[in-house]
Amino acid sequence: MPWIQAHLITSKDQAPLIELLFENLGALSTTLVDAEDEPLLEPKPGELPIWQQTRVTGLFEGHIDSDHLRQRINQDLNSDVTRTLELERLEDQEWERAWLDNFHAMPFGQRLWICPQGKRPEQPDAVIVELDPGLAFGTGTHPTTALCLQWLDHTPLEQLELIDFGCGSGILAVAALKLGAKRVYATDHDPQAMQATTANAEKNGVLERLQLCDSQHPPTHPVDLVMANILAGTLIELKDILTRLTRPGGRIILSGILSEQAQMVSDAYADAFSMQPPRQQEEWILLEGRRK
Repeated sequence: MPWIQAHLITSKDQAPLIELLFENLGALSTTLVDAEDEPLLEPKPGELPIWQQTRVTGLFEGHIDSDHLRQRINQDLNSDVTRTLELERLEDQEWERAWLDNFHAMPFGQRLWICPQGKRPEQPDAVIVELDPGLAFGTGTHPTTALCLQWLDHTPLEQLELIDFGCGSGILAVAALKLGAKRVYATDHDPQAMQATTANAEKNGVLERLQLCDSQHPPTHPVDLVMANILAGTLIELKDILTRLTRPGGRIILSGILSEQAQMVSDAYADAFSMQPPRQQEEWILLEGRRK
């Protein structure tokens, strides 16, 4: 099977967003490199230096639709940044095997593990979510997904109904079901994401408690917990919809937010939710609110 590398030159501020978008669109891996031979000085502790002009590369399966890729990037960033998008076809290799060699079982919290097939931790009480390499977008390696998985791990979910809004690979929906949630409604406007979510739910034995919904037709009744790991601008646009889907006293989890965007998103939801202090991993933020 052929493979495609997508290269996009973007600004320092946009690079983390492009990286997240590539992952959400199905990239098996992403890399960031200097686009203009700019030297970087030794960073301070905890800093993650990025070049002013950065080349973001995503590795995709060969059937990716380039027009769809351009449309999604422009739509989610609300600007035409894809003029520098280049697609490079790669000769067929054992990419899946190479990916598996580098994707090991990963813990998130006290019990939850994300594992490739056949690689299980020795922890006796581990709650394991298995993912296929071919459905790898949303593996937990990106901080936005990791923050959500860690939150799920420490939260009692028994008898709760959840909505995973923008489900991607279905990793959050499947993890919630494996951790005891009663039912999860998963929604996404990308048909490939819906297929990936179905496959991963079936693989993990939780398909009977999962209900797929088109993003234009989400559940009609409010639920106990709404999770949306998207992007800050989209979260603000979806404020009314996500608020309506959260029952009074229920909780909302918002991720995909850069640290400088956190206050803007929190303020947008503050009228309807009691917002908690943010959680942070690298430059990414998770926000939690309880419906008033």
